[in-house]
Amino acid sequence: MVQKYQSPVRVYKHPFELIMAAYERRFPTCPLIPMFVDSDTVSEFKSEDGAIHVIERRCKLDIDAPRLLKKIAGVDYVYFVQKNSLNYRERTLHIEAHNETFSNRVIINEHCCYTVHPENEDWTCFEQSASLDIKSFFGFESTVEKIAMKQYTSNIKKGKEIIEYYLRQLEEEGVTFVPRWTPPSIAPSSETSASCKKQAVASAVVPDAALKEGLSSETPGHPSGVPEPAAGTPDDKLDADYIKRYLGDLTPLQESCLIRLRQWLQETHKGKIPKDEHILRFLRARDFNIDKAREVMCQSLTWRKQHQVDYILDTWNPPQVLQDYYAGGWHHHDKDGRPLYVLRLGQMDTKGLVRALGEEALLRYVLSINEEGLRRCEENTKVFGRPISSWTCLVDLEGLNMRHLWRPGVKALLRIIEVVEANYPETLGRLLILRAPRVFPVLWTLVSPFIDDNTRRKFLIYAGNDYQGPGGLLDYIDREVIPDFLGGECMCEVPEGGLVPKSLYRTAEELENEDLKLWTETIYQSASVFKGAPHEILIQIVDASSVITWDFDVCKGDIVFNIYHSKRSPQPPKKDSLGAHSITSPGGNNVQLIDRAWQLGRDYSMVESPLICKEGESVQGSHVTRWPGFYILQWKFHSMPACAATSLPRVDDVLASLQVSSHKCKVMYYTEVIGSEDFRGSMSSLESSHSGFSQLSAATTSSSQSHSSSMISRWRFC
Repeated sequence: MVQKYQSPVRVYKHPFELIMAAYERRFPTCPLIPMFVDSDTVSEFKSEDGAIHVIERRCKLDIDAPRLLKKIAGVDYVYFVQKNSLNYRERTLHIEAHNETFSNRVIINEHCCYTVHPENEDWTCFEQSASLDIKSFFGFESTVEKIAMKQYTSNIKKGKEIIEYYLRQLEEEGVTFVPRWTPPSIAPSSETSASCKKQAVASAVVPDAALKEGLSSETPGHPSGVPEPAAGTPDDKLDADYIKRYLGDLTPLQESCLIRLRQWLQETHKGKIPKDEHILRFLRARDFNIDKAREVMCQSLTWRKQHQVDYILDTWNPPQVLQDYYAGGWHHHDKDGRPLYVLRLGQMDTKGLVRALGEEALLRYVLSINEEGLRRCEENTKVFGRPISSWTCLVDLEGLNMRHLWRPGVKALLRIIEVVEANYPETLGRLLILRAPRVFPVLWTLVSPFIDDNTRRKFLIYAGNDYQGPGGLLDYIDREVIPDFLGGECMCEVPEGGLVPKSLYRTAEELENEDLKLWTETIYQSASVFKGAPHEILIQIVDASSVITWDFDVCKGDIVFNIYHSKRSPQPPKKDSLGAHSITSPGGNNVQLIDRAWQLGRDYSMVESPLICKEGESVQGSHVTRWPGFYILQWKFHSMPACAATSLPRVDDVLASLQVSSHKCKVMYYTEVIGSEDFRGSMSSLESSHSGFSQLSAATTSSSQSHSSSMISRWRFC
């Protein structure tokens, strides 16, 4: 594989001619580069007018490599050929170098260039690029590649130091200015040139008076008082000072990866490309592997374009439900200058938000938070005068309970995490998790596999009031900005959250009518339950001790929930509209599976005690199966005691239910089967948790016959 390197633009705030005088002092050898033993001039050419100077040298290098490797290779020194083409008229120096030793096994090419700064002709720019291609090297290809990259990186770091060293040496000798080249016919006298060389100048930006006298009117000096160019570079290049100021301290190879990926995007990607900070985030997330970073970045750019994410802050207004019940918001900054986002997850009704808005609205809101975070990072970079590319998130888990482990909600959270991880890498600088309850390990077990390893290392978790002690919150956030609900004195304007009223819940049909891609379209199903016509679903269990989980809301009426087991499969429901087995109504499906000829205790058995659920209740539960076979979950119309004496045929009941709305119930449900080995840890943790929002239902018991372990969480909204 060919290794490539591309440097940023390094700027010397000195004229080109003075830089050239310093550069020439590197030869024939340079004490600042120990590996550079010697150099011999192979050929040299000078034009008659002195504007062009081309010199070719053979350089002798003592590579810092293991003695054994040198012995196997049969060499003590490595030779390179370097060709320098200096053009005083254009004020450019092009350097080309390639290896002479092992040229049939290893191909090394380097190109360097000194030019005049495009915005200030009294400054000099330097760029270099190189490539390394190891064809074969006695089985030590990987070792040689590492040695070569290490040596090259070390020399790159010293490059600017060496020029500055010789500039100081020239200054000590009294040479602070070298006149520009001029055609011989109007060249200044030797006396004038000599006086110019000895004359000190206060600044390289402001030309000396002697310069004005010695140069022709065709090459005037730069006007006095020209403002210093702002931090930054020409549109298509980055300079080292800009990188250090706005992106941070990068190694030469990291700089090269950033520049090469940026150049590739400019050449191949039509449209808006990410800012340099964001390109760097993708590189960091992939350990500066350009190919991997390029792949995920292209996917992200396509995603951003499809969903118009660049305009989300300007074009999308969060629904009022989010503004009222989403318990999160921005709150000052941490001690490192990172924007601080506070999320009171324990006070947030995640299920209510999903049921009222759907997953897409929540996802859009999280995306808008991330876009706002990017904007705040840019602002803080300017305010604090140092690179700030990530934010800190403070998550308060006070109030976290079983309700937050609602599996569809967790799945929605996992999708959000997946989207954020893919499109906003390396934006989380630190995550402070406070007041983690005993139920937290369950949530962490579910979520952590979907979080990148680099991100997980940024998590700090505090249980109880541990955050108030040494190593706690005060190590990361100034005392004056600690939120009041954590014992601080700063009023936090983050919404307090709370339960979303069920009146704001929307059905799958309502969300579908809005043409939104909602999580509830694939997870939730609606069903109608009529008097005498229960709704039933079939779950086949192959492995004993599997876990059947359910979550449902009683949207209308009162129902009785039952679970049955049968060794044989019920007959598929008939599709006749008047039959008792299958009814389709505008409000949802109704399917009956238990045959009228079946007898309880003979053909099927009840494995859970019946559970009466009132209108408006949400129910979550699980059943650990003992036997394989067929399990039937049933939602049945709950008759009031006064109506108990009424007895109508099932078909008649169905027909009556179609005409009498008071005999109709509606449920929205979700079920899932998981292996017991994936669930038992969660069971023990949940059973030990205590919360004000959820409780273990006394109405559901474990049947000794089925050896089940079951939990049901129920709550009502006031």
